[in-house]
Amino acid sequence: MKDQYFGDINDYRKYGLLRAIIRTTQLRLLVAWMLTPDDGSTDGKFVSYLDDPGKWSRHDPALFQTVKGLLARDRQRGVSLIENSGLLQRAEYFSSHVTDRASDRSSWFKSLVQKAQGSDFVFLDPDNGLEVKSKPYGGRNSSKFLYWREVEALWASGKSLLIYQHFIRENRLQFIQRMLEALGGATPGSSVEAFSTPNVVFLMALQAGHQAFHEAIVEAVQESWERQIQHWELTRTQQVASADNSAVARDKTNIAKHQDWKTEVRVSDDDG
Repeated sequence: MKDQYFGDINDYRKYGLLRAIIRTTQLRLLVAWMLTPDDGSTDGKFVSYLDDPGKWSRHDPALFQTVKGLLARDRQRGVSLIENSGLLQRAEYFSSHVTDRASDRSSWFKSLVQKAQGSDFVFLDPDNGLEVKSKPYGGRNSSKFLYWREVEALWASGKSLLIYQHFIRENRLQFIQRMLEALGGATPGSSVEAFSTPNVVFLMALQAGHQAFHEAIVEAVQESWERQIQHWELTRTQQVASADNSAVARDKTNIAKHQDWKTEVRVSDDDG
């Protein structure tokens, strides 16, 4: 996460998802921004949605009006604006910057684990998402990624998790299924699912004690964020384990049901 992203269309959907989870579960949320320095790029520029309240406000009116008001005041953009807004009720925040150096990263993560002791649910917001082979831990630009060792440690400490993941150049359905399968392997006993927007996917792993909230979370998101946030469940593992054609049929049905979603993701992020 970078401060320059605050309030763009991706941010709006992200906060909407978090608010739906908080509203339906009453879980104590910790937001771990995984902050990295602003880079002077145009990333985060997509804020013209705020000029179209007829289209966008209906998803979460309070969120829309607050974000619009914060940006209209010509303040410096940053996560502190959402932290001080009260929009994420009962949330705590871990706002320390992440660096590439392995020793610094280790200290950062120890502080995160300590901060998370009073929380049930941790949202991790790296610039890019989960680790890739080309960016080893401690290497250049490793700060933009969350590492599986960190996922496993937070899970072992009893936290449910939500992880930001940018899409890569891979079939999106296959990518979501692959990432959910990997997340399930790193979080034994979890219930894993995903929520996607046109450009990113949020991967969620619920602890056994939180899995009763699954249905309420999905219903809340689908009710408020229809055509903006899409829900996905894991099917690939069932196919591999049982070689059951019914799982393949479910995938095909899912693709057909959401064929307009493929069209939507081609639209620019600003157009939704």
